[in-house]
Amino acid sequence: MTDTEIKVEDQKAGFAAIIGAPNAGKSTLVNRLTGTKVSIVTQKVQTTRFPVRGIAMSDNAQIVLVDTPGVFTPRRRLDRAMVASAWAGANDADVVVHLIDAASHIAAEGRDGTAADRKSAEDTETIIANLKATDTKVILALNKIDGMRRDTLLALSHALFETGVYSEVFMISALSGDGVEDLKTRLALAMPKGPWLYPEDQSADVPMRVLAAEITREKVYLRVHEELPYSAAVETTAFDEKPDGSARIEQTIYVERESQRPIVLGKGGQTLKWIGQKSREELSELLDRPVHLFLTVKVDPKWQDSRALYAQFGLDYDV
Repeated sequence: MTDTEIKVEDQKAGFAAIIGAPNAGKSTLVNRLTGTKVSIVTQKVQTTRFPVRGIAMSDNAQIVLVDTPGVFTPRRRLDRAMVASAWAGANDADVVVHLIDAASHIAAEGRDGTAADRKSAEDTETIIANLKATDTKVILALNKIDGMRRDTLLALSHALFETGVYSEVFMISALSGDGVEDLKTRLALAMPKGPWLYPEDQSADVPMRVLAAEITREKVYLRVHEELPYSAAVETTAFDEKPDGSARIEQTIYVERESQRPIVLGKGGQTLKWIGQKSREELSELLDRPVHLFLTVKVDPKWQDSRALYAQFGLDYDV
């Protein structure tokens, strides 16, 4: 559907924030709603560090999705900045979706629940308490319902609805797409009347330097997620358009300790080579042109105190 088919006076546009505990599936849902990859998805929790805006179209409505960092109990400066960013994204939105990992939440209540399941349930309780305190009504989306018993899901849905913070409930699988179209239709209904904020064919409102850094950071965690804790960041230090139409990108991967540098490099530099190759392939596809990517690994014990990195991710350093 093109701009000429929908008159400006018939258009709707607004913001939908997706909040939830780390690893609830927020990034996967944003990617599913937009039909493209705008937010990194890894098996590590807490990989989204800043509000990535994905843009989803539904008939005459443009839904600007704010994919917030996971809401959890903050300990460090970076944690505080991420949680503040998440709530700011929610407060500025026209509609808010609270996404909960249904399988993990149910597991947390039983003997088979892991420490991660119980932590996720605690983070969910923190979110519910905050919503109650601010008298905020939001949409509940129970995610990862694949293979779960319907009576179990209904019982969980009822128990959560009884908290009084939800206006309605959707059961979805962001991974398979089950129920996502119904949620998208509901979000479209919540958008206020007004002209579209972005071109119809645009899927993300992320500075390309930041998105390039996020793509490389995803590859770092995909390759070394067992050995490397949350002590790595990627900064795009140069992004140049070449006369032949290609892009030359320079990036620095920061780690906190000298012992982590060889983990990222790998034997004979093979790990870094793999990271660079996978990132280059994805960036070339995203930019639709050849990409020359140059990676450097630096040790900086205080990278989490870098104002420049916080600014790159749109986070408030002074929270």
